[in-house]
Amino acid sequence: MTLSRALLAGVLYAIAVFAAGFVLGVLRVLVLAPAVGEGMAVLIELPVILAVAWFVSGAVARRLSVPPAVRPRLLMGGAALVVVLAADLAVGLFLLGQPVEAVAARYATAPGLVGLAGQLVFAAIPLLQVRRRPQ
Repeated sequence: MTLSRALLAGVLYAIAVFAAGFVLGVLRVLVLAPAVGEGMAVLIELPVILAVAWFVSGAVARRLSVPPAVRPRLLMGGAALVVVLAADLAVGLFLLGQPVEAVAARYATAPGLVGLAGQLVFAAIPLLQVRRRPQ
């Protein structure tokens, strides 16, 4: 039961953060990037989305009673990463009409690598929120 809650929590965490990221991404592309460049725009957006992710992760984990233990939190973060990467691919393919190669090629750019690093931190947040208790 705990692992299924952790998986569900990961999916819900990913959906909520992806939705916020989609809105922030539109603002980044339409407002920030023309003013400061794509790379700087990603660097400005990243701490904002990670702060949102921290809040959402904690709220979802509490709501679904995901234990503050390594295994369920790793599962939550891993499931969230898979969902976010799949959603990113779906946006590229179906909303932007890009081939898979073009979506993958974005990760080879400096802003893409920063974004990927942010996605890895996003996946680690549920585990990072586990507080170690003194022995």
